[in-house]
Amino acid sequence: MTVVVKIGGARAVEPEGALADIAAVREDGTDVAVVHGGSTAVDDALEKMGIDPEYVETPSGVVGRFTDEETMDVFKMAMSGLVNTDLVTGLQNHGVDAVGLSGVDGKLLYGPRKSAVRVVEDGKKKIRRGDHSGKIEEVNGDLLETLLSDGYTPVASPPMLADDGVAVNTDADRASAAVAADLGGTLVSLTDVEGVYRDPEDASTLIESVETPDEYEELKAAAEGFMGRKVMAATEALEGGASEVVVASANADNPIQSALSGGGTHVYPSALE
Repeated sequence: MTVVVKIGGARAVEPEGALADIAAVREDGTDVAVVHGGSTAVDDALEKMGIDPEYVETPSGVVGRFTDEETMDVFKMAMSGLVNTDLVTGLQNHGVDAVGLSGVDGKLLYGPRKSAVRVVEDGKKKIRRGDHSGKIEEVNGDLLETLLSDGYTPVASPPMLADDGVAVNTDADRASAAVAADLGGTLVSLTDVEGVYRDPEDASTLIESVETPDEYEELKAAAEGFMGRKVMAATEALEGGASEVVVASANADNPIQSALSGGGTHVYPSALE
């Protein structure tokens, strides 16, 4: 069994519990690959440099970072130099032989660069150019399988390598989906809430299981804001060959074992049939 753990980069996410739990899960003989975000670290680094982060909304309502050349330099520094190193260090301290990777290493994450992005500003659809982002179309699963078979735990993150030879931003949720699909594993997406809620303001309305197309439509309708990206990623993971997707809290006790044992929101391939 292979589990891909996505550790979110939101400020409210405490990764320590996930790192300790990865060690426990690996002791049971489960292969674990980690993909992480780092939005808070990037925003903090931009603030220290006096650069205002810019977020844009797509016509479909998904909000994401607009990454110009200056922001891209800070992004690479924060993601690969700070967040990745801290997570690898934490795993090593728990006895896990972790290896840090960016999506550029070994063309782990590869695909076309977006020459422009469609955004909505003041209610109007516009084209923004100069964005350093791309769409993952290839995952070097052989690299991950080699590391896993040799007993290592890969810890990967954006940026990805674009087809024009430039490192560009890509969404970490969708990166984790691409990895889970390529490995045919279970994706556990850890965030700062317990899962997807029917009412985003009420944790008691947690959607626990999504197995049918009707339940999937309910899930999509309930997913607002950042959760919309996670549902999109879940869809891509399952369509690509992942066995299951779980959206769960990073701050729960034993968060990965809890998610695999029924905690959070579970989405199954049958929901897309």
